[in-house]
Amino acid sequence: MKKLSLILILAIASFSSYAQSSYTEDLEVVQSVYGKSKSELVKQYMNLSDVQAAAFAKVYDNYETARKSLGKTKFQLINDYAANYETLTDAKADELAKGTLKNHIAYEKLYTKTYGQAKKAIGAINAAKFIQLEVYLQTIIRSEILEAIPFIGELDKNKVL
Repeated sequence: MKKLSLILILAIASFSSYAQSSYTEDLEVVQSVYGKSKSELVKQYMNLSDVQAAAFAKVYDNYETARKSLGKTKFQLINDYAANYETLTDAKADELAKGTLKNHIAYEKLYTKTYGQAKKAIGAINAAKFIQLEVYLQTIIRSEILEAIPFIGELDKNKVL
């Protein structure tokens, strides 16, 4: 687990250095964190037998395809928020909030679906390990994103000071 923490710290440090840049670039950073290096991380953490790894491969590939799509939507929402931050209206805030909540629910549904598929392929303990890792990674990424995004009205308060 210490190796996992070190890898995540390095990945988050890379992400943080881009936090002030456009979120198109951030999407690329997150995708690279979750690309081949992520699959290697999952493989190492899961420590599956060859038979289990073969059974899990399709589940994982399907998960990654769906997760990347949800990640893209998340960053589109962030870009939309950034583009409208200074002129945010009630209607736009409502649209962004509903889009964000829908995206969070879609992630939870994806975890549930993937857990069921993984459980059939590699058993409940290994499926739970995978979901635990995914939730952990997504929580770290979400935390970093939230640190980089101002709260509604926060920048206006800073202008007064």
